[in-house]
Amino acid sequence: MFLLDDPKNNYKNITHAFFLSLAISIAEPSTILPLMIHHFSDSVIIVGLFVSLLRSGSILVQLYAAFHAQEYKIVLPYLGKVFFFRFTAWFMIGASIFFIGDSNKPLTLFFIGLGLLFFSVPAGFGSIYFKELQAKLFSKQYRGKTMANRNIAGSIASIISGGIAGYVLANFEAPLSYAYLFLFSSFLMLIGFFTFMTIDEPIKENISIKEKNFGAFILNAKSLLFSDKRLQRQIIVIFLSFSYFLSMPFVILHANSSFSLTGWMLGGFITVQMLGSILGSFLLWRRIHNYEKMLSLSFIFMIVAFCIALFAENIYSYGVIFLLFGVALDGLNISSMNLVIEIAPEDKRPIYTAIQTNITSLGLFFPILGGVLLSWLESYTLIYLLSIGLLLLGLYISLGFYKEPKA
Repeated sequence: MFLLDDPKNNYKNITHAFFLSLAISIAEPSTILPLMIHHFSDSVIIVGLFVSLLRSGSILVQLYAAFHAQEYKIVLPYLGKVFFFRFTAWFMIGASIFFIGDSNKPLTLFFIGLGLLFFSVPAGFGSIYFKELQAKLFSKQYRGKTMANRNIAGSIASIISGGIAGYVLANFEAPLSYAYLFLFSSFLMLIGFFTFMTIDEPIKENISIKEKNFGAFILNAKSLLFSDKRLQRQIIVIFLSFSYFLSMPFVILHANSSFSLTGWMLGGFITVQMLGSILGSFLLWRRIHNYEKMLSLSFIFMIVAFCIALFAENIYSYGVIFLLFGVALDGLNISSMNLVIEIAPEDKRPIYTAIQTNITSLGLFFPILGGVLLSWLESYTLIYLLSIGLLLLGLYISLGFYKEPKA
C-alpha cells in the first residue's frame, strides 16, 4: 500500500540530490564552467552560449514530453531513460577533453557543446517526470520540506565538490584537470540515479486522454494558457527571475580581472555559494510554505547580490556575492516548482508544468545576450544594472500577485 509522505521516499529523494549535486557542481554556471570554456575560447559570447547550453536544451522538448506524460499512470521507467542519456553525455564531455584537449581546441569545444546539449535536452523530459513524482509522493507542506532538504543535501555535496574541484584544479594543469573532474563525477552521478529509481511510485488514476496528435495538444495548451490569468502572471514573474543569468556567468570573469584567481579560491567560491544554499534552506525556505512570499524574498536576495557586485573589488566582497547567490537560487527553484504544482489541476499537471517551464526557460538564453552586451559595451557595470532593473520589475509584480486567488 502506498504511503503519502513516506520517509523512505524522502531519503531517496535527498540521496539523489546529494550525488547529482556532487557531480554537476563542477560545471556550476557561475564559477567553473565559464572559466573552462574561456580556456578553449577567448570569446565571452561563446562563454554565454555554452552556459546556456547546460540548461536551455530542455526547452526544446518539454511540451512534447507533457503531451505524452499526461496519460502516464507511472513515470519512473521513463525517468530511467533520461538518467541514462544524461550520464552518457556528461561522461562524453570529460572524455573529449581528455583525448582531444588543447591539440584541437575548436573540436574539443564542439564536443563539449554537444555533451552539454545532450545532457540538457533529456532534462526537459526529466523535469516533467520529476515534478509529477514530487506531486504524487508528497503533500504540500511535506513537499516544501523535502525540497529544502534536497537543497541542503545538494549544497553539502557541492561543498565537498568544491573542495575536490579546488584540489584537482590546483594540482593538475588545465585542461586535464577539467577532464578528470567530468570523468570522475559522471560515476558519482550514477549513484544518485540508481537510488532514485528505487522510489515507490503510486499509480495515478486521474489522467488525461492524450490528443490525437501533437498539433492538437499545442492548440489545447495555448487555450489553457490564455484562459488562466494566474498562470500567465506567474510565468511573467518567473521569467523575469531568470534575468540574473544576464550577468551571473560573468561575475567570476570580472573577479578574475580584478585579482588573480587560484584553484582553491575557485573551489572556495563554490563552497561559499553552497553554504548560502544551506543557510537559506535551513533558516528560511524549509520554514516558508507560502511559495509566493518565498519567490519575492528570493528576488530581494538576488538584487542585493548584484548591488554588491557593482562595487566588489576583493575576495571578501565576492564571497558575499556568491553566498547570496546560493540563498536566492534555492528560493527561486523551490518556489517556481511548487507554484505551478499548486495551481494545476491533477489531470493537467504535466501540461501546466510544461507550459510554465517551457516559456520561463527562455530566460536560460540570457547568458548569450549578456555575453553579446558585455562584448559590445565592455562594461560589467551595465549588465549588472540591467539584471538589477529586470529583477526589480519581477519583484514589483510578485508583491502583488501572491495575494491573488489560485485558479
